[in-house]
Amino acid sequence: MTKIANRDNWLDYLRSFITMLVVAHHSSLAYTTFAHFNKDAYILSTHPIVDPRRWKGLDLFEDFNDIFFMSLMFLISGIFIIRSLENKGVQRFIRDRWRRLFIPFIIGVTVLMPIAYYPAWLLAHGGDGPPGVSGLRAYLVDFFTVEAWPVGPPWFIWVLFLFNVVFAAVYPFIKKSVHKLSAFISLQKQHPIMICVAWLVVTWIAYIPFVLWLGPDSWTGWGPFDFQKSRLCLYFCYFLLGVLIGAPGLNNGILSGESIFIRTASFWLAGCLSIYVLLKLSEAPLTEAVTRHQLSAWSARLIYRSIWVLSCTFSCIAALTIFKEWAGRSRSWWESLSANAYGIYLTHYIFVVWCQYELLNYHWPAVIKFLITLGVSLVLSWLLTEWVRRNAFVRKYL
Repeated sequence: MTKIANRDNWLDYLRSFITMLVVAHHSSLAYTTFAHFNKDAYILSTHPIVDPRRWKGLDLFEDFNDIFFMSLMFLISGIFIIRSLENKGVQRFIRDRWRRLFIPFIIGVTVLMPIAYYPAWLLAHGGDGPPGVSGLRAYLVDFFTVEAWPVGPPWFIWVLFLFNVVFAAVYPFIKKSVHKLSAFISLQKQHPIMICVAWLVVTWIAYIPFVLWLGPDSWTGWGPFDFQKSRLCLYFCYFLLGVLIGAPGLNNGILSGESIFIRTASFWLAGCLSIYVLLKLSEAPLTEAVTRHQLSAWSARLIYRSIWVLSCTFSCIAALTIFKEWAGRSRSWWESLSANAYGIYLTHYIFVVWCQYELLNYHWPAVIKFLITLGVSLVLSWLLTEWVRRNAFVRKYL
């Protein structure tokens, strides 16, 4: 994810901030109160490492992130698609996406993820599995068969590659419609409530039917080509939303500096926090209503997930508007983080899981372990990426 010429700094900073949230998200999963570990097949665990030390606060942190941050990542990834397609043409664009997305994905799932998941194997077997070469062979057989080739964080990369290829393939046939719809959206930049309502409706339609049908947590796939069933449509719609927002250029659309939508960043932030509080406060009353037969379980899920959609919408809008308003000044460490964000995303899971594994025997509070894991994983993955990107060949892919 190298910097694109003339790209506004704030969008790079937001993307790198979300990358930090991803590292923090994975750093927290060993210490949530709902974490569980399955020794028979660690892929069925909530996380490769689960620590006896837990903290309820990390449940809230993980849940808040999970509502919006990957949707926003897909949206940001779509913003410059039109510009790239117009400059390169469809064939060259797809070749570029193959190099920048699919090849790093393959390296990630065949080289990096086996390194990352090895502590889960040690934890499942009590650290006393077969030694040496036979132990490594046993681990790899288990990795590719019992665990069904865990994809880890690179799932985002292959799904993004798929979205890129699908859109590029149909773009010549829908080009006029895309630009007309994008121009219409741009005209609404002085009508933030209208934008929010439309955004909310799209999110509701793209998510609610699928989460009620498939459930919120079910994954499926073929080998490492894994994805969360209930969110695939949501992510694709956010990717397309990013395409439409970015088509006229950031200086002309709803993310332009003169947009009232942007200048109300404080409102979106307040709404984001308030709605998430409402979401958490609604859990107990809805459960109680179902227990008393005042609501069906289906109706309770519909209400809860509808508030979830509202939280996702406001959180994404808040992140975009806050960074546009408040994060425009160039800073050297932000520039470095932005340049290395892709590599951090690809490699951080190794450091997260190994650090959590090494901390298992220390009887420290969960929050301390979380902060250590976050700091170690972020710094080491950052330094590693900075180092390997000094090679011109590697820099073409990262």
